[in-house]
Amino acid sequence: MRVLVTGGAGFIGSEIVRTLGSAGHEAVVFDALLPSAHGGSPSPPGGSDGLIVADVRDREAVDRALRGIDVVCHQAAMVGLGKDFADAPDYVGCNDLGTAVLLAAMAGAGVRSLVLAGSMVVYGEGRYDCVRHGPVRPGPRAEADLAEGRFEPRCPACGSDLVPGLVGEDAPVDPRNVYATTKLAQEHLAASWARATGGRAVALRYHNVYGPGMPRDTPYAGVASFFRSSLARGESPRVFEDGGQRRDFIHVQDVANANAVALEAVAGRGPGSFAAYNTGSGQPHTIGEMAEALASAHGGPAPVITGEYRLGDVRHVTADSRRLRDELGWQPEVGFADGMARFAAAPLRAAPAGLPA
Repeated sequence: MRVLVTGGAGFIGSEIVRTLGSAGHEAVVFDALLPSAHGGSPSPPGGSDGLIVADVRDREAVDRALRGIDVVCHQAAMVGLGKDFADAPDYVGCNDLGTAVLLAAMAGAGVRSLVLAGSMVVYGEGRYDCVRHGPVRPGPRAEADLAEGRFEPRCPACGSDLVPGLVGEDAPVDPRNVYATTKLAQEHLAASWARATGGRAVALRYHNVYGPGMPRDTPYAGVASFFRSSLARGESPRVFEDGGQRRDFIHVQDVANANAVALEAVAGRGPGSFAAYNTGSGQPHTIGEMAEALASAHGGPAPVITGEYRLGDVRHVTADSRRLRDELGWQPEVGFADGMARFAAAPLRAAPAGLPA
C-alpha cells in the first residue's frame, strides 16, 4: 500500500511513517515544515519514500503528490490553543482550507480512502452525571468562577457537583475554541467528500498524545510538551487550575499503530462512509498526576500548582475507546507509568525558528 502522509515530518506523522515502513508499506511524506512545529531542516522520517516540502493548500503540489497513491493519512494541521483569537485565520486556513484542497484533489485523482487526524476537542467538556438529574451537559465555565478558583463545572439544573465519566463517539459535539472548531469542520468536510465521491473516511479522535519528538518551547504544543520543556530547562512544570483536570494521555507509538490499523481497514468500508473513533489509552489521569509522574521520572524539579487558567480550556474530557478496539482490533500497548518514564528521558524536537533552544 502506498500512503500519502500529510504532516508526515511532524511529531505524530513521523511516527506513523516509521510504523508504516515497518509494516511493509510505502509512505510519501508531504509537509510544509511550518516554523511553529519544526526546528531546523528535518530529514525524511525512516521508512518514508522521500519528503515533499509544500503546503497542503497548494493544489498543484497536492495533485503531483497523489500520483500512484492508494490512501491518504491526513495529519497536517495547526494544533493547540495558540496565543489568542488573532490566530484564527491561520487555524482556519491551514486546517479547513487545507483539508478542502486535499479532498478536492483526491476527488480529481480518484483516491477514495482517507484516515484523518481528529481530536477529542470536538466534544468540548466530556461526559458528566448529576446524582439528581443523570447525564448533563454543562455550559462553558464562567471567567468569574475561574478567577475565584471554582474550576469544576456544576449541574446546570441544580448547581450540584458533577461526576466526570468517559465520553463516547455518539456524544454531542460542542467545540469551545478555534482549534476545536476547525477539527470538527475537518470531519464534516471528510464526511461530505465521502458522500459526494463514494469515498471512505475514518477520523481518529486523538486524546492527549505525548512521546519522543514533541516540539519544545512553542505555544502550539500540548501540555506534556510544556512540562517536558520546563524540566529540560531545569524549571518546575507550571500546572494550571488546581491540577485536577482529567485527561487521557496516549503514547505516540499507540497513536501510530491506530493509524496503521485504520489505513488497512478503511478501504474495506462501504462507499460513502464516514466513521469517527476515540483514540485514547482508556486510563484517565489528572494533569497534576501527569506532571508529578514526569517530574519524578526526570529527577525534578517538582511541579508547581499555579491556579492560572485559560478561557477555552475544558475541565474534564476522557475517552471511551471501545469502538476502536472492538471494530478494528486496536489495543494500546504503552502504559502511563512506563510511557512517562520513557518520555522523561526522550529527546524533544528542536525549538522552532526564532524561539530559544
